[in-house]
Amino acid sequence: MNKLKSWWLNLNASLWFVPTLMVVASLLLAYALVILDAGTSNKWTRDYPLLFGAGADGARGMLSAIASSAITVAALIFSLTLSTLATVSGQYTSRILRNFMRDRANQVVMGFFVSIFVYCLVVLRTIRGGDEGGFIPPLAVSFALLMALVSIGMLIFFIHHIATSIQAANIIAEAAEETIESMTRIFPKQVGEEADAEAKEDLRTADLSWHPVGATTSGYVQGVASEELLDFASQQNAVVRLEHRLGDFVTLDTPLLSVAYYAAHRSPTDQEQRQLNGYFTIDTQRSIDQQDVAFGFRQIVDIALKALSPGINDTTTAVMCIDRLGAMVAFLASRELHQPLRARDGQVRAIARTRDFNDFVCLAFDQIRSSGDDNVAILLRQLSALETIARRTGSFTRRQTLRQQCDLIEKATDTTLTREYEQHQVRHRLDQVRAFLAKPLLPAVPQVS
Repeated sequence: MNKLKSWWLNLNASLWFVPTLMVVASLLLAYALVILDAGTSNKWTRDYPLLFGAGADGARGMLSAIASSAITVAALIFSLTLSTLATVSGQYTSRILRNFMRDRANQVVMGFFVSIFVYCLVVLRTIRGGDEGGFIPPLAVSFALLMALVSIGMLIFFIHHIATSIQAANIIAEAAEETIESMTRIFPKQVGEEADAEAKEDLRTADLSWHPVGATTSGYVQGVASEELLDFASQQNAVVRLEHRLGDFVTLDTPLLSVAYYAAHRSPTDQEQRQLNGYFTIDTQRSIDQQDVAFGFRQIVDIALKALSPGINDTTTAVMCIDRLGAMVAFLASRELHQPLRARDGQVRAIARTRDFNDFVCLAFDQIRSSGDDNVAILLRQLSALETIARRTGSFTRRQTLRQQCDLIEKATDTTLTREYEQHQVRHRLDQVRAFLAKPLLPAVPQVS
């Protein structure tokens, strides 16, 4: 099921799938309207000669003009799309190209113009005049004209959509919203039970013999069928230990996970190894579509790093990235993240490699701070983001992580900012954030560790 979901997500994100469906629909529609015209007298069309009065030559000419115009515009749209993808990859990061490829508006517009072309060709070959017996499908021809008129609006919409979608603010906002949506779906859901003290003690004292299970392919871990993995461990009275986190790269035949059986010292059979590999989705690139939340952070961090590079030097875009990253970490600050030990039937069944709050904070701030440590605007905005995150959590350990970030910013201030005025700005803001972190927790904020 996990691989089927991955296949569907990849198919849905392709540039050809939706246009292909629309082309097939246009073929069926063309034949349906032609059959309808052939099966009715259409005497009522003679009452409206201005709408349905075209002869065979006129109908052919109009359909030919519409078809040629549609395929020309379709070629233009494909060219604009490829040009946009190249621009986005060069200006921001190639890791967000998938977001543009699966943009439903782009797919529908491409499919619409190709569908017009196919529709006109199908209807065009059914028109006969003079010695051929005379057949003009008025409804089918009129619908082609209607599609041509709608296509004008579609073209205007497409140009507006492309111009809007390549703006930095929209690209960053879309990536952040997708990440928050994924976090909302993943982190409230508990996989199995959190192991209690007794289950942890049983695991510690158990005489376990770990047996590695090698990966059957190379690639990035996109997702894990956690419930199925727990079911397997429960049925086999075993515990599985994941050797990689989501988003990690695994190599063929290297350990993907390890298995230990509580009641027996044996290695997993070949069938069990294939079954365990089937619970993992491994592909050529990382994807946030399933469970890899960290990839959403990675996308925005990469945009910020590209903006801070000497060739681009776009501080404003980097500041917008920090704002979004701060909002994403703040979203996690009051939520319970997955614990590594998961139990079922009173025993530990899975040992996962998960990211904790500190991992997400470091992912969101460390590289950007290193790349922009001589940029006072970057340091100030990171401090503002840290204060925003602190408002969402009163956990001592999580606030300690934020204090560590403040210490790192202070070191960057001392070593890279040479102007006293800039140093004073950062230190003043730093004192404000530290003072806020020293305040007691607001009672309305959930307590999480």
